[in-house]
Amino acid sequence: MSRKLIARSADLQRLVSDGYAIEITTTSHLLVHNVPYVTASREIKYATLAAALDVAGDHTAPPGTHVAMWTGEYPCDRSGAPIEALRNGESQEKVGPELQARFSFSNKPTATGRYADFYEKMTSYIRVISHPASSRDPRVTARPFIEAIEQEERVFRYLDTTSSRAGIVKVTDKLRELKIGIIGIGGTGSYVLDLVAKSPVAEIHLFDDDVFHNHNAFRAPGAPSLEELNAAPAKVEHFARLYSNMHQHVIPHRNRIDANTVAMLEGLDFVFVCIDSGVAREVIAKHLEQNGKSFVDTGLGIELVEDIAQLIGVVRLTTSTPKLRDHVYIRDRMPFNDSPEDDVYSKNIQIAELNSLNAVMAVLKWKKLYGVYQDLEEEHFSTYQTNTNTLASEERPGTTARSDEPDEDEDV
Repeated sequence: MSRKLIARSADLQRLVSDGYAIEITTTSHLLVHNVPYVTASREIKYATLAAALDVAGDHTAPPGTHVAMWTGEYPCDRSGAPIEALRNGESQEKVGPELQARFSFSNKPTATGRYADFYEKMTSYIRVISHPASSRDPRVTARPFIEAIEQEERVFRYLDTTSSRAGIVKVTDKLRELKIGIIGIGGTGSYVLDLVAKSPVAEIHLFDDDVFHNHNAFRAPGAPSLEELNAAPAKVEHFARLYSNMHQHVIPHRNRIDANTVAMLEGLDFVFVCIDSGVAREVIAKHLEQNGKSFVDTGLGIELVEDIAQLIGVVRLTTSTPKLRDHVYIRDRMPFNDSPEDDVYSKNIQIAELNSLNAVMAVLKWKKLYGVYQDLEEEHFSTYQTNTNTLASEERPGTTARSDEPDEDEDV
């Protein structure tokens, strides 16, 4: 992807042609290496200038910000005084897998207030930074005529410029190398996939033996065509084909996970359980527990109040980690039966907005567990009820209640 982006972007080609040592990283930053500068002690050193890339498909777009980042000491004039015209602030942004910025710079073009392309942006900053060094030693240059470095895009088929623009690459990198499983690609599971596919995980494994029909289309992300529905594809194949447009490693398994196939989950780092079979849920839970894996189990129920023709919806999320497992069994926080009458969270009615909410709750919890979001509560059981707009968070490590204690939201 890096070489293709350079080949199709005139501004990047021009940087290469001029002899700058550029690199496009998996964090979606454009780097120019070997930029000379003068330090406060009047030494000449070299560092890297970085900018978050803006991309339109397979070529660069005009820079969305005039800010750039710098990995070296603060650049100075030939006398060792800081170049204040660059100053914006200190930075801790990760601009490459092994590279972190130390400062951010702000230097707008005086005529237009914005840079036309990345060639103009990067060379403008380089001139200001490197001029004092070249004036002290005419032999130093930021153009060593090194070929652009191609760094393989390991996960996405095109650059993720959202994280780099927001400056959160160091946060999202916590999800790299993870192998994720999604069991059940129905309403909730398909929305889980939609969210997980936008994160830099190494692999996403889909497990479902069902076919994609009309009713699935009305409670899943996207808008399949009539032709696609007529073809009646397997769910896992349909969604793997769709999300492989973005993420390179979406792997379909047309299998129902049960006692005969549960070993397929070995090797996964985290699992989303999005099924309505209590028997299979118990098999999956015990297997993952025995292997020390964390997982979340989703569920929702919608009840029709016929006399007023309105719906009541309840969304459930149960989390199981090595820190807390017993609540699943002591308080029945994960239904292991296949009787809808006994399980308020597995009614037959499903609606897209509640499926998607269930998925959002599940993905948020997963990201909390891996340190993307701060988690002060460490709750392992949550429910949301539509008619009272109530979100309940319960079951925390070290505070699991006895089976004879009532829920907080139950009548005593």
